[in-house]
Amino acid sequence: MDTLRADGELARWLKARGTDDADGVPRVDVRLPSPDDLPDLLLDLAVPYEDVNELLALRAVLTADEEALRLLERCVGELVRDMGEPGGAPRFPEFPPESGPLGRYFYVYVFAAALPYVRAYHREHGVPDDVSRRTLADVGRGLSLHRRRHGTGGLQTPDWFALHFHGELYQLGRLQFQRSRLAEFNAAGFAAAGLYIRPGEPYLGLHIPDFRGPLSPDACARSLALARDFFPRHFPDERHEAAGCHSWLLDPQLRRYLPGDSNIVRFQDLFETTYVDTVPSDGSPVRFVFGNPDLPVETLPRRTSVERAVGDHLRAGEHWHVGHGWFTL
Repeated sequence: MDTLRADGELARWLKARGTDDADGVPRVDVRLPSPDDLPDLLLDLAVPYEDVNELLALRAVLTADEEALRLLERCVGELVRDMGEPGGAPRFPEFPPESGPLGRYFYVYVFAAALPYVRAYHREHGVPDDVSRRTLADVGRGLSLHRRRHGTGGLQTPDWFALHFHGELYQLGRLQFQRSRLAEFNAAGFAAAGLYIRPGEPYLGLHIPDFRGPLSPDACARSLALARDFFPRHFPDERHEAAGCHSWLLDPQLRRYLPGDSNIVRFQDLFETTYVDTVPSDGSPVRFVFGNPDLPVETLPRRTSVERAVGDHLRAGEHWHVGHGWFTL
């Protein structure tokens, strides 16, 4: 694992996760699935077939590396600590490219080893098996995104998937919902939308995953209906009276390019968008629409109305911004 320490941020992160228990990370019984069991588990997580053999081969490399196993134990311990507590998921950094295949795939093993703990949490709260399975299968999407962007196997944005395996986020139809607590800096936005939720009180964060088909009004309405039933049923101690979304999809400038009956504009209509970041976020739409935020603007395709909107706007020298919107549940 020495090559991991070439990255300064990651080296500091690893140093803070030594083998002692001073920071309160619990020691957990970490058991990697056996070579016989691992393929089926990976397929349950929707891991693409082209990644399965490499993950099986790297399992032997991982189990032969004592430092890597200690790090694996620490990462699983961070997921297990305060399981389900909103805002408690660890922020896992990505390994640098020079870390090689084990670094790129490392968090897949972390999530595989954490699987019994999050499934037990789901069972404790009565989460249906199909919701649990579809939520955790989002790992496969992260692997697909990594290969789409980099051309190699690996897991994109592992800190995002920590939300799933910490019991905070659930896939309900087309949309994902994250059990959240209102932060101080968002309180003004909620108040501007007429939602008087105090800092620290619960709300649902709404997310729009890739590879789930059109963002149609019917699909969104179905997801919202599922959420209105799901959270009071399985988390009755939390009153989620509002949902919030922070996304480039809520940038009002999209209305300049898209018709009023388009899926994105109809999605915006769900929200009271109270403010838009002043700092540009051009990489977000390029990453979600084209798969790679580093693509040169002049090369962006113009095959669909959304591709034309994102690319033409940037080619005109303008910028995209993240919008922040809310609505009552």
